[in-house]
Amino acid sequence: MTQALDISHLNLECEFNNTDHRTDLNGVDRLIVRRGQPFSISLYLRSGSYQLGVSSLHCIAETGPQPSEQYGTRASFGLSPNIDTSRWSAAVTSPPGDMVTLSLCAAPDAPIGRYNLTVGQSQRIEFILLFNPWCPGDSVYMDNEQSLAEYVLSQDGIIFRGSYKYQISTPWNFGQFESGILDICLRILDMNPKCLRNPGKDYSGRRNPIYVSRVLSAMVNCNDDRGVLLGKWTDGYEGGVSPMFWRGSVEILRNWDTQSCQPVRYGQCWVFAAVACSVSRALGIPCRVVTNYWSAHDTNSNLVIERYIGENGELIQSKDMIWNYHCWIESWMTRPDLKSDFNGWQVSDPTPQEKSGGVYCCGPVPVRAIKEGELTSKYDAPFVFAEVNADVITFMKKKDGSTSKVTTTTVVGQKISTKSVGSDAREDITHLYKYPEGSDEEREAFKKANHQNKLLQQKQDHGLHLTIKVTSDMRKGCDFDVFAVVTNNTQSEKKCRLAFGSCALSYNGFLGGNCGFKDLLNVELSPGAERQVPLRLNYSKYGGQLTEDNLIRLAALLVDYSTREVTLAVRNIVLVNPEIKVRILGEPKENRKLAAEITLQNPLPESLENCCFSIEGANLTGGSVISERLGSTVGPGEDAKVKIYFTPTHSGLRKLVVDFDSNKLCHVKGYRNVIIGK
Repeated sequence: MTQALDISHLNLECEFNNTDHRTDLNGVDRLIVRRGQPFSISLYLRSGSYQLGVSSLHCIAETGPQPSEQYGTRASFGLSPNIDTSRWSAAVTSPPGDMVTLSLCAAPDAPIGRYNLTVGQSQRIEFILLFNPWCPGDSVYMDNEQSLAEYVLSQDGIIFRGSYKYQISTPWNFGQFESGILDICLRILDMNPKCLRNPGKDYSGRRNPIYVSRVLSAMVNCNDDRGVLLGKWTDGYEGGVSPMFWRGSVEILRNWDTQSCQPVRYGQCWVFAAVACSVSRALGIPCRVVTNYWSAHDTNSNLVIERYIGENGELIQSKDMIWNYHCWIESWMTRPDLKSDFNGWQVSDPTPQEKSGGVYCCGPVPVRAIKEGELTSKYDAPFVFAEVNADVITFMKKKDGSTSKVTTTTVVGQKISTKSVGSDAREDITHLYKYPEGSDEEREAFKKANHQNKLLQQKQDHGLHLTIKVTSDMRKGCDFDVFAVVTNNTQSEKKCRLAFGSCALSYNGFLGGNCGFKDLLNVELSPGAERQVPLRLNYSKYGGQLTEDNLIRLAALLVDYSTREVTLAVRNIVLVNPEIKVRILGEPKENRKLAAEITLQNPLPESLENCCFSIEGANLTGGSVISERLGSTVGPGEDAKVKIYFTPTHSGLRKLVVDFDSNKLCHVKGYRNVIIGK
């Protein structure tokens, strides 16, 4: 006859368990463990002692408001001779005595979230269960320690912005282990409409990273729900802050939480992606932010972007857009709902662009499915395929209302980028999304995707070649030249019109004011000749037109008078902000006050006012932003300089993210990697 253990009290051994489960950066004041991995608690008996084969103990683990064994949100189990990591199990691992070490393990497919665990007849404990990418039985399992250190444990990173010819590294503080962030991530799951409608079913769905990542894709934007961020791309940022203001996810998530789940204003694609990455990593899903340059937004799913220009080469705004870049996330998981080739990286896009299943969300869809052109794969494969493969057809709209086709060489889906594992370098992952241009495999993928436009495309050479060349030194505040280069590859003399213009541009393709234009009505070229036409861009003209993206669209339009053929060349240039220099004063050690001396030289021919430096960094600035305002103006060529104090709380390699803001130079980003000793 078995006898139930008479437990007086217990110790959750949080420090040991959290460290063992790699959750200790969340703190060691409560139990946070991962699926499919044993953890141990100490039971202190009121009377008697544990005896093998005689003593019994019954455990019940429950999550959600309506726990049920049918939904997998309730598990009932007793003692086993040994721990079984494939299911909920418990085993005693200590010798007989009045203190019992109880080893417990959650099933590797158990729903994640908050749990109540009843041990014996009276002891009730609470813990949080996360996905476990270190566990081979978990569907997010990743067999590479360096990748896990980057995609789950790293609290900071680099997001690539700028243009495909000049990628700009933007530092970001993901901060997924900062105080309170995990609770906020679980609250995001609880606030999703599926949970509010049917909590029992939603909590059951949390066993599946496919379900969780799709929920996050919808909840990071607020278009259909009480989601985290409100997007804004035009007409100023009244009632909130510019998306460029943010240096990390922590402040955004805390603002959403403290403001009763009201959306934080405002986000754009890299902010949506970065917040989704923070939440995914917090929950244990390996995740990375990806940037696609020349990203197509195909609104009618025909895999074609139709662009219209005026007679001077100026872009006429339409629903179909090409974004200078667009950011989304990739999450690592198996796809038992699809074929095994599609395990691995999955695209999710939390930026609200088009509805999927009636909700503004996108993904997860396997990266491999995009490469193979398998557009029936769940979820939203056609939209993501178009972002990297859509064909661009350009028409000129004339004053009389007629249109004519224009020759141009725009290729979408270029330099697809993410941060390298273990370094701040850019890793080019275009080959994961696309086969080499012109290859048989690419043609096969286009056939599967029924991408007729690309299949019918043939290289055309009209004999007149038009490109735009730029200098390497295009810094904000400087005057510089850009060049339209026309080459006559025909055997006959050519007379042409060349219109060469520039205008400010936001990263998602919206146009601003004119930055310079010239129209040459009589360009003559003998056979084989090349002509280089400069256009001067002066800060006095472009400075007041620039958006915070620092982008200028250059467009050269060439009309061949003899054939009436029109050729267009477009190039987006990014003006470089000044470098922020960071010097660390003092020996960087845990819990020792440090100073960062931060300097920026004013590159503009005018004074800067209301200058402010801000810093933040995971385990460096106490989970908050520290700001220092300058009392005086900073003249042209002068240095803005401050000293900001902070106290690191954990050892290791940390990223101090710096932001500079002023009336004329807005949200310049910089960073310094700091190695904190023990």
